[in-house]
Formats: sequence, C-alpha cells, structure tokens
Amino acid sequence: MEPADPERALTLAYVPAEARQALAVLWQLDKRLGGIVATTREERLGAIRLAWWREALERLDSHPAPDEPLLRSVATELIPRGVAGSMLGGIADGWAALLAPLPLDAEALASHAAERGAVLFQIGGALCGDTPPQLGPAGEAWALVDLAFHVSDQDTAVRALAAARERLEHVAGWLWPSRLRALGALVVLAAADVANGPATGRRPGSPRRVARALLHRLTGR
Repeated sequence: MEPADPERALTLAYVPAEARQALAVLWQLDKRLGGIVATTREERLGAIRLAWWREALERLDSHPAPDEPLLRSVATELIPRGVAGSMLGGIADGWAALLAPLPLDAEALASHAAERGAVLFQIGGALCGDTPPQLGPAGEAWALVDLAFHVSDQDTAVRALAAARERLEHVAGWLWPSRLRALGALVVLAAADVANGPATGRRPGSPRRVARALLHRLTGR
C-alpha cells in the first residue's frame, strides 16, 4: 500500500500561512509511518518498527529530539504548538492495525480509521485553529477511503468504503469553516470516491479533482 497522497500537498495552499509548515510535517510523519506498512512483509518486524516510532514520538514530550531529521522537524514544528508526542505516537497504532492478515476485519478498519484518520484531522484542525466535533468522523472517512484505494485486497476495499460511507453521513451538508478547508477538500474528494466506487479508479491531482477542491476552498461545500 502506497501512503503518498499528492492531494494533501495540493491542499496545503489552503492552510493558514502560520500553520502550513506544521501541517506539512504532520503529513510527512503519516507518510513515513505508512511507508513502514507498505514495505513490511513480516507482521512482527513491521510492528517493531512502528513501536520504535511510537516510543520515539512519545519521548519528545520530555526529551530533546534524537538525530533523526523527521523527529527533529516534529520537535520544531509540532511539539511547540501544543501537539503532544503521545498523541502523534497513536498514529503509529493506527497504521499497525493494517499489519493484520488480509482481508482486514471490522475491528482493524475501525482502529485504523480512529487512530490514524481521526487523530490526523484533530491535530490538523488544532494547528489551523478550529476543532469542531465533525473532524473525527471526517478524518475516519478520509482514512478509510485512502485505504480502500491503496489496499491490494478487494474485500477489504469494499468494507472500507462501506465504513467510510457511514462516517460521511456525520458531515453531509456541513459548511466547512474557512480555516479547515484544506482538510475539507480531502473529505469532499473522498466522498466522490465513495460515490464512484473502486471500479472506476481515480487520478489524484487530475484537473477535475483540482477543480472540485478549489470549489470547496471557495464555498466550504
């Protein structure tokens, strides 16, 4: 599974300038953790690598960053903004849920959605200055759709999209605040993916998707 998402890079332009670099580091951290899952062939070794990152992030709450570039960026951009290393470490647990054998069951999907998606969006909202309750289900839905279009197992993809559809009901019709439209754009694109289904494929960063994200930036819908 490939964790990179060019649309997150695109929507960084929608982020308030004072929060842009911090959110970029958050996405980089998520990509690094997802890369561990993508390159792991043995569940035990993947779990060890993710546990190292979880512990290293938690230590940032009380210790200086070690000589690792991404951890230094986290310590510089996120910790001073009130983002706890322990909260960031929880994202590793969300990725660890995907180390289970395929097809993933409902428990693994729910864990990934909550510990990765919801936490990423809650932290992202805090960085941008607004943390409404809709961020949790919105982040869960986005993470499930992201999983569905990258996982190799079709049964898992179908289950992930169905779970995402349920969570999207919590934010249907919501007018996203202007400060959160970088996150909102990701959700409206995810909602379109749910409507279209996995059989259609998708082209991240295509003109059609860029136009939809821009419309959201202007209207909040």
